[in-house]
Amino acid sequence: MNIYTITLKNCAFFARHGAMAEEAVLGQRFFVDAELDVPANAALTEDDLDATMHYGHAFAVIEEVVTGTRRALIEALAQDVALALCARFPMIRRAAITVRKPSVPIPGILDFVEVRVEHRP
Repeated sequence: MNIYTITLKNCAFFARHGAMAEEAVLGQRFFVDAELDVPANAALTEDDLDATMHYGHAFAVIEEVVTGTRRALIEALAQDVALALCARFPMIRRAAITVRKPSVPIPGILDFVEVRVEHRP
């Protein structure tokens, strides 16, 4: 089966995920990348809008998950996003979700911590 990949890159949201109590109070920005493999079809050959995913709807699903239920681990958050996208869009064959957390409460200097989860329905 031929596929193509739709990527939503660096989607930004304010949320309160984290294992520490302070993170629940203060919150911070989280950044999400979604790589979504879908079957090649009329979207490619006939420029048919109805044959592909609506990127705005995919963004809305990510936003709903990230700003919804609080998670202690970004690993669990990434998995939640993958499962929600696959449930909403049955055409997805692989969802690779990356969550970046720039303000991690550890003693050290770094840009962010990042977790990547792949799900194949």
